[in-house]
Amino acid sequence: MSEQPPNQLNIEISEEVAEGQYANLVIITHSHAEFVLDFVNVMPGTPKSKVKSRIVLTPQHAKRLLNALSDNLNKFEDEHGQVKDYEEVQIPFQFGGPPAQA
Repeated sequence: MSEQPPNQLNIEISEEVAEGQYANLVIITHSHAEFVLDFVNVMPGTPKSKVKSRIVLTPQHAKRLLNALSDNLNKFEDEHGQVKDYEEVQIPFQFGGPPAQA
């Protein structure tokens, strides 16, 4: 039996989770203790969309996620060119928290 090196994390993923969920909108709310990210797949012409996944993070993990996304986006743009944001999405609803941002 081989031993796992110290400080190495063994992570497993189920087949269902590995398939992923497509989302083209994220709604971010927060309280003093946590950030909530609701991932939504909004389809044109449909009056209703459902949250496909909700991730709850501590403020410290939200900051780490922000830094990791920024780092990875910079690496992606270095390899593939600048990513352009072609549209601004207006969100006409609230989920009981601060105004949502996408």
